[in-house]
Amino acid sequence: MKDIHVIVGAGTWQLDGLRYRRHRLAEFLASQPETKHVVWICPSPKRFADRKVGEAETIEQWTITDMLPHKCFRFTRYLSFFHKRRLSELARLLKPHVGYDHLYLWYTFPGFSKLGDLLQWDCVIYDRSDLWAAPISGRMSLTAKLRRRLIANSERKIVNRADMIFCTSDYLHHVTDLELPAGKRNHVVTLENGVDYVLFGDDKSEAQNTGIVLGYIGGIKPKLDFALLRAVARRKPDWQILLVGPDGTQGDPDFSRLLEENNVRWIDAVPPEEVPHYMSQISIGLMPYKASPYNNAVFPLKLFEFLASGKAAVGIHLPSTKKYEQASAYLCLDSSDPELLIQACEHLESVVRDPEAIHARKEFAKTKDWPIIFSAMLDRVHEE
Repeated sequence: MKDIHVIVGAGTWQLDGLRYRRHRLAEFLASQPETKHVVWICPSPKRFADRKVGEAETIEQWTITDMLPHKCFRFTRYLSFFHKRRLSELARLLKPHVGYDHLYLWYTFPGFSKLGDLLQWDCVIYDRSDLWAAPISGRMSLTAKLRRRLIANSERKIVNRADMIFCTSDYLHHVTDLELPAGKRNHVVTLENGVDYVLFGDDKSEAQNTGIVLGYIGGIKPKLDFALLRAVARRKPDWQILLVGPDGTQGDPDFSRLLEENNVRWIDAVPPEEVPHYMSQISIGLMPYKASPYNNAVFPLKLFEFLASGKAAVGIHLPSTKKYEQASAYLCLDSSDPELLIQACEHLESVVRDPEAIHARKEFAKTKDWPIIFSAMLDRVHEE
């Protein structure tokens, strides 16, 4: 018997050019010798022909089109009525494999909850990476509240249906435990985000900056504290701040004001293989998040990528990363005070290029390599 994995993704494979945990999971599963098929099922505002995706183009992408292209119609992703026909079509194609292959359903976002009931799955897994029903920036309009309620209802169905739940942070684990009866809590496991160590950990020629460059690499979204970065840029004009990633701020004025500073540079989306080049230009990595319920649950991909690159880093309002604090590697702040961020960076400045500190960061990050995490995940699934 072979394995067939169906992964419910949050969007089309190349939606914003970024590679998230779910993409890496899909490619890991596709690379396993016992895998027969991997299907990436995802919402899309417009119709796409089904096609092969992934680096080896071995993953079958199935799109489910929103009722209308405008983003206000994305609520349909959480209501079974609008996508049951398309999901039933997939179930019919997979039904002949029941009893002949192992069928695994992986939710990585809380949409299409009905799929869990349309087939006899060997295991339904929820890889829970975000507090999806919480506002990303701490604020919420009436329309957003209604949409979040739909998300919460859909997610509740998935949590209750799942045979195995993986959480990317201790906070998410705690939230999940509260949603389940005591008898099911032993099926909840925390497996934090990892790092593509081969990509980031290999020794490469580094840019020799004479000054300090604070850097953030990833999606530029409202969850980031642009006002804090601007305050630091103004107080430390001799420091540079480098931001690399696609603009998802939807015209946030704080982001626009930040870019007006002479010592702030923004580079739009870059291919994943080019990220290490920009990482080499950074002295200290930044993860400058706002205080919000959403961010309480976040475990950023960049933490171990910074460390694998030999970089020290500072996180703000990321309680799930607090346990990884180490004086010469990572500091986690609970405040948006620019002076505290400056002090943290000045502390790390003394060990930025220290060979022993760089080696220690890399060696620790190596223990968080994606294959290690996904192998542990798959072992738990097979035990079910």
